[in-house]
Amino acid sequence: MCEGIDYLWPALWTYLDVPGVEPTNNVAERAIRPAVLWRKGSSGTQSGSGARFAGAMLTVAATCRMHGLDRFAYLAGVCTASMAGLAVPQLLPASA
Repeated sequence: MCEGIDYLWPALWTYLDVPGVEPTNNVAERAIRPAVLWRKGSSGTQSGSGARFAGAMLTVAATCRMHGLDRFAYLAGVCTASMAGLAVPQLLPASA
């Protein structure tokens, strides 16, 4: 255990040397919290395809939340485009 700590010791203090590095992982913890709560409340999924679907929907929800987009409007646009045989709308505009 001590060898592992010795090996990682410089990384433990990165936040002191590099401006903008947070000393905690609170931002990451808050970002995954909705997915954790969903999994806990729903008991997860029953299949690989269900897990992939849940992962995709949780990713869309998190991306929309981060960028202030309406999740329902985006998903409705995806469904409408798919049924009409059109290209699925991009979640975020391509950067210039």
